[in-house]
Amino acid sequence: MSRRSLLRGAAVGAGAVALPALLTACGSGPGGDGKTITLGSNSSDPVPKKAFADAFAAYEAQSDGRKVKVNTVDHNTFQENINRYLQGKPDDVFMWFAGNRMQFFAEKGLLHDISDNWQGYKGFSAALKAQSTGADGKQYLTPYYYYYPWAVFHRKSLFADRGYQAPRTLDEYVALAERMKKDKLDPIAFCDKDGWPAMGTFDYIDMRTNGYEFHKSLMAGEVAWTDKRVREVFDTWRRLLPYCQPGANGRTWQEAANSLQKKEAGMAVLGLPHPGAQFPKGEQGDIDFFPFPEINPEHGQDAVEAPIDGFLLAKKSKNLKNDKSLESAKDLLKWLATGKAEDIYLKSDPNNVAVSDQADISAYSPLQKKAVELVSGAKQISQFLDRDTRPDFSSTVMIPAIQKFISDPDDVDGLVNDIERQKKTIFAAD
Repeated sequence: MSRRSLLRGAAVGAGAVALPALLTACGSGPGGDGKTITLGSNSSDPVPKKAFADAFAAYEAQSDGRKVKVNTVDHNTFQENINRYLQGKPDDVFMWFAGNRMQFFAEKGLLHDISDNWQGYKGFSAALKAQSTGADGKQYLTPYYYYYPWAVFHRKSLFADRGYQAPRTLDEYVALAERMKKDKLDPIAFCDKDGWPAMGTFDYIDMRTNGYEFHKSLMAGEVAWTDKRVREVFDTWRRLLPYCQPGANGRTWQEAANSLQKKEAGMAVLGLPHPGAQFPKGEQGDIDFFPFPEINPEHGQDAVEAPIDGFLLAKKSKNLKNDKSLESAKDLLKWLATGKAEDIYLKSDPNNVAVSDQADISAYSPLQKKAVELVSGAKQISQFLDRDTRPDFSSTVMIPAIQKFISDPDDVDGLVNDIERQKKTIFAAD
């Protein structure tokens, strides 16, 4: 699944695309008998589709006769029509995202409160619970896996050969970049042709400079983009741009990762497993990463960018009006919240990282194990800019704004004023 599909797809309030017959069919299957649980899936790619089938089959085998009827829809179609789906005839359970994307529907009254389930959940961090909680303080999402944690990736062999050390602070990061530049490398592989990759850099600079709570408020439209703290983010980013590959707006993430693989670039701010996808199998073990460096000691490296996917209950499911069906749906979520359930899924789809600390990570690669340490030690977890704010704002405003900044970083005042003007219009639409 590409980030482009996320940005293009979940225009949750727009509903501009006619609802396809495929999605209309969701929720119309058998259910309401207390034993059959209908589930709307956006995992249409073969690998995750099989992985989920294995997980649901394992649930059925250990349950008392309950069955899971999965309605799989093309990922983009599902996202483009999620608002209509939830207000129409949704399945009992459906797959979606944590954080702002979940909270949006909770505030509309389209999700079932599962706070009672959470009282029995084990193995989830406080940061995970926060990302599963609505503005009303109730829980609505059962997290299932991290969709690639973000960090600064590099090649072990390059660092060893050149004597480079992973930096902890921004000053050390800049010093390392300067050294790489002298060594005839592009210090930072950089790309934004698809509109989303550079968002990860913006998020980290903001959270490291101003803290997670400020970043969350900014994404929610509660802080003006003309605030001096936002200007400081762009000023810091401008300091890093001379060390980034030029022409980023014309480069895909695959091309950026390739330059890392070829040792033409020294580092890249990306999410696992993006870099590995461009490395030959025999070089996979040469990939390493370090957390995005500290900027403000007050916030350290507390926050980690690690999008979370999970399961929710649709309030308008006709089946969940039946107490037995609701009990069955909640029982499925309880099982999916276990480390065993995540183990079964990740056995078939090893590209993600389990959220539960009860999952078995013995078969993980060293890189995956390091990713587990990164996210489990985080005090806060962000969901990536396109998930932490309104999708119409991220796609229509922030993509062109960041690309404009990359090509012309000197007019920060004009940039933030333009973002703020558009933000007011979009956020006032509700």
